[in-house]
Order: sequence, then structure tokens, then C-alpha cells
Amino acid sequence: MNDKQGFKHITLPISAEAAATLTAGDYVMLNGAMYTARDAAHKRMSSCLAADEPLPVDLSGETVYYVGPCFDKNGNPKGAGPTTSGRMDAYAPALYDAGVRATVGKGDRSPAVYDAIKRNGALYLCAIGGAGALYAKAMVSVHTAAYGDLGTEAIRRMEVRDFPVIVGIDQHGNSIFAK
Repeated sequence: MNDKQGFKHITLPISAEAAATLTAGDYVMLNGAMYTARDAAHKRMSSCLAADEPLPVDLSGETVYYVGPCFDKNGNPKGAGPTTSGRMDAYAPALYDAGVRATVGKGDRSPAVYDAIKRNGALYLCAIGGAGALYAKAMVSVHTAAYGDLGTEAIRRMEVRDFPVIVGIDQHGNSIFAK
């Protein structure tokens, strides 16, 4: 459903049916739970997949946000801006193949990631770099889900309300980055 500003409202986890309705360039408001993971967590998850071991969190059908949320001294979120997605490109195809429905970050992706998105009917959603304070306001709760020893780079389950993103790459490989 679209609101007055043209945003489509999507409930997380994103269903295959909802993913099929999204096209590159669509403005979306996410509501529900997604997981956070950055470089160190991706490296560990990649090792699990390479060893045919289960991931520490079932990410099938889930959305992974490339972020390490920052907290104030009271544990309240104060920043949650996206990190550059290209740093996860070595790991992303295997995670899409393992069932991840969408990733959220900033910047264009490698050809291997485009292929994995198309192969799995998945999505790449873009968050706005430099808008960490805005995204922190959309966070309802954050709980460590795995790899707590990684600190900021731990995998966290993050509940969001009205979290704005743009569909960067749709499940057909159409992209806002096309020249």
C-alpha cells in the first residue's frame, strides 16, 4: 500500500509476494524486524556456509542491514547509518543463496551480487549514507542475536518502524545505478 508521499509500506520479513511487487527506484517504508551485520560477522557466516555448518541465526527470508548501530551510555540507539555494501560483496551471494531475501546498505553492488539477487528473487535496498540519526529514530528495539564478542559488528535483531529505503536492485536485476 502506498502513502501520500509515494512510499510503499512493507512488513518485515519481506514475503516473496511483496518482493515481487517492488521495482528499482521504489520508495519503501519497512516495519518489523531485520538483522544487522557488518564485515566481521559476514566473514564468520561465510566460514559457516563454506564448512556446511548452520548459520548462528536463521536468515531464510530475512533482511540484513549492513550497519553497526551505535548506542549512548544508557544503551539507547543514537546512530544506525549504512556501511558501504561493496565490502560485503564477497559474502553476499552465498547469503542470498542461503535464503536472505534482502540486504540494506549504500552504493552499487558487484556483478556476482546482481546475479545472486536475480537467481534468488531477492532485493537490494538502499539506505541514505549520513542519515544515521534518522535511522536510529526508526529503531524500536535492538538485541544481540549472535557473535556478541564482535561488539558493534555483532549480528543484532533490530525492530524498526517507518524505516525509509529505496529499492536499489529489484529481483529482475533492474537497478537505480544503471547508467
